[in-house]
Amino acid sequence: MYCRARFASRLASTTAAAASFSPSACSRVSSPISSPSSASSVSFWNQRYRSLSFSSSLRSLRCSAPRLHWRSTESLCVLARTPVPVVERFHRRIATTASEHPFKGVMTSLPKPGGGEFGKFYSLPALNDPRIDRLPYSIRILLESAIRNCDNFQVTKDDVEKIIDWENTSPKQVEIPFKPARVLLQDFTGVPAVVDLASMRDAMKNLGNDPKKINPLVPVDLVIDHSVQVDVARSENAVQENMELEFKRNKERFAFLKWGSSAFHNMLVVPPGSGIVHQVNLEYLGRVVFNSDGMLYPDSVVGTDSHTTMIDGLGVAGWGVGGIEAEAAMLGQPMSMVLPGVVGFKLSGKLRDGVTATDLVLTVTQMLRKHGVVGKFVEFYGEGMGELSLADRATIANMSPEYGATMGFFPVDHVTLQYLKLTGRSDETVSMIEAYLRANKMFVDYNEPQQERACSSFLQLDLAEVEPCISWRKRPHDRVPLKEMKADWHACLDNNVGFKGFAVPKEEQNKVAKFTFHGLPAELRHGSVVIAAITSCTNTSNPSVMLGAGLVAKKAYELGLEV
Repeated sequence: MYCRARFASRLASTTAAAASFSPSACSRVSSPISSPSSASSVSFWNQRYRSLSFSSSLRSLRCSAPRLHWRSTESLCVLARTPVPVVERFHRRIATTASEHPFKGVMTSLPKPGGGEFGKFYSLPALNDPRIDRLPYSIRILLESAIRNCDNFQVTKDDVEKIIDWENTSPKQVEIPFKPARVLLQDFTGVPAVVDLASMRDAMKNLGNDPKKINPLVPVDLVIDHSVQVDVARSENAVQENMELEFKRNKERFAFLKWGSSAFHNMLVVPPGSGIVHQVNLEYLGRVVFNSDGMLYPDSVVGTDSHTTMIDGLGVAGWGVGGIEAEAAMLGQPMSMVLPGVVGFKLSGKLRDGVTATDLVLTVTQMLRKHGVVGKFVEFYGEGMGELSLADRATIANMSPEYGATMGFFPVDHVTLQYLKLTGRSDETVSMIEAYLRANKMFVDYNEPQQERACSSFLQLDLAEVEPCISWRKRPHDRVPLKEMKADWHACLDNNVGFKGFAVPKEEQNKVAKFTFHGLPAELRHGSVVIAAITSCTNTSNPSVMLGAGLVAKKAYELGLEV
């Protein structure tokens, strides 16, 4: 803490000017979001720590905020999408110097179908550059961000030109600045970030300045989901009992985060028991298109979790970063990144009955690892896209760290819009998203002729050729078709010690070890299942896969499988 405080003191003295963009009025603060299934835990969150305060300079601040109902999609979406005065003031300052913006000439209004306008945006087609029409959709998001944030200081016109000329510059490993639209944290990495902000406020006070000037300059969403442990299982009250234990063990951390949710502007904290961070991000927090004080721009996010890439299935560019990078982005600093190559992955056909998203993602991962995609974007396209649900897309995008890509991106199309409606986005919001993306050539309509886009390399897969298979997600090269599993297993017993080899002598392959378990006789042999659990967010993000797992467990129990 002492080292953090010293660092924060130095940082605060150099960022006071940037922090002055933040207003003194609190706006986008988080509030506890109650859940009918966890009323006592939420009450614990709401009431027990209402009187706690942190830091001698902030003793007057209390953990009080209006209530929202977590399971009410409308209330959460409204909170997550409410225009932020911090951002509003920033854009107003930019507006006062609009004459200085290098790309002021391409700012365009987006009309509403019934009259009026949704807002204004920086138009890529207005640049009248044929190179933009060949850019992959993922690169267009980087381009729009560079144009919108171009100030010839942090982001220059040369940076914009590098992105427009992507076909020639990406092989040269040139660097560009990128400013994401928001930052996503989970509690394991979010606590240090909030601690640093609190330390910077102390440092500002010690420097004789207003500590309330220290706030995130971009929206920050913090989802508390990494603290839960499974102490209770196979009982009707398991969720409630595990949550109660979670609150008891983490009361100090939770109280601190609750304080931060109301002390800092521009920060939303989603309470414990609400779901996995990536699922919450996908269903509730993802904007797809921001409308901030009348300025429209694509949603993009960096998160302090490697599987932040799951949001790419929604057409939102996002990937995982380290804590220092995330904090820099929170304070409005651009990220320096190598302009990535893009691997185009064409999908055709349709998955056969009985083939799951897990089978598909293991096949895709094996292909991409063999191809080599480290540090690159993978962009999926083709007529097979219409046969993939958004949950299946999210499963593939979630596995980006396993196949090594920065992200696996699915551009917005009609499937995306349908999902947005199903998860509670209003008709007007969905209409605005579609209108903006079409106007800025970021929407894919497979009912229209597709213009050829440039990619660094290409792969393709007929979905009908995917078959049921098994593999550990971090070892996709172990993938084995389900129909070959028994033969492959016996071969592994015979093979020499090494990759897929145990060299077990023939006479010992049927050896049985007998013991007692809870007073009952039991036995183990080669091939016994000793641990079986679904904890990966890759699987839990997909309802059909979870239902399939439940059916497998049910049938296995009926066939005599026991603990």
